Amino acid sequence: MSYDDVREVDPAVADALAGERERQNETLAMIASENHVSEAVLEAQGSELTNKYAEGYPGERYYGGCEYADDVESLAIERAKELFGADHVNVQPHSGSSANMGVYFSVLEPGDKILSLDLTHGGHLSHGHPANFAGQLYDVEQYEVDPETGRLDYESLREIAEAFEPDMIVSGFSAYPREVEWGEIQAAADAVDAYHMADIAHITGLVAAGEHPSPVGVADFVTGSTHKTIRAGRGGIIMCDEQYADDVDSAVFPGAQGGPLMHNIAGKAVGFEEALDPAFDQYAAQVVRNAEVLGETLQDHGFSLVSGGTDTHLVLVDLRDSHPDVSGGDAEEALEEVGIVLNANTVPDESRSAFDPPGFAPARPR
Repeated sequence: MSYDDVREVDPAVADALAGERERQNETLAMIASENHVSEAVLEAQGSELTNKYAEGYPGERYYGGCEYADDVESLAIERAKELFGADHVNVQPHSGSSANMGVYFSVLEPGDKILSLDLTHGGHLSHGHPANFAGQLYDVEQYEVDPETGRLDYESLREIAEAFEPDMIVSGFSAYPREVEWGEIQAAADAVDAYHMADIAHITGLVAAGEHPSPVGVADFVTGSTHKTIRAGRGGIIMCDEQYADDVDSAVFPGAQGGPLMHNIAGKAVGFEEALDPAFDQYAAQVVRNAEVLGETLQDHGFSLVSGGTDTHLVLVDLRDSHPDVSGGDAEEALEEVGIVLNANTVPDESRSAFDPPGFAPARPR
């Protein structure tokens, strides 16, 4: 890609775009939140739909001229339903965090209680961290992984839920390398009459391909990102039973955001079509196998892994035993110098600052 039109108007931005393309081509991307979309997805996201305002939903827009926007959004919705077996899908959230906001706003009131995994144990900011809107609007209690195994302790989670009596339990995580037993968390939610929101942002593609158990049909709400393991257009998605459809849709628009990013929804539609191809299942299976081999190799070289391995696309390395004087930030900088790009990461029960954590989280090579 030459960026000739950009270069004619803005050479500085053209240089940055060309530099980023070269950087991506010449480095090994191992950040778990990133992936490389196809040229088709790139083309859809750079399409004329970036010019179109389409507040509302297909067939119910607040603007004229939305016939093709309707076509694209309807395709994205129907393909997502087919991929995940969901009753209702909203593809308008601008990000995974926006998707979570849409769910919260659909059934919770400010001050309601959320039970979620602690950030340093693999949770996410939008699950209730005090620096995030969720932690500021809601009363949040957090559960942790077992310090001995690095795995979720479902019995402890249920005990905390029974004591805290949350209105919603949040599952799904940003740095947890093991399969999640959605049914165990649903049982804890049922025991305290709470909603259950499963955030599959990191494993959306693995769930779509059957490489990780699906929470769709188990949890009340399932949210995700569409640009990580599923490598579609950048943004978020909400899936739920039909009984919550109207509440979710109105919480997203007009409740949480304005007009949808139709060019991103086009990228989602194209990426979902690619994920429906049997070749995507093979890709996802290879992703998991690559991560397993990466984890085994790191352990063979003396590194400790949180939970002792991985079932997903990422491994979480704990440097405290093998390299106590090296931080995750040190590892990130050193590896980037040789063309391997990953991120420093918190680990359970750490004592270092989150800005200089003792771990790093390489994902599967792509």
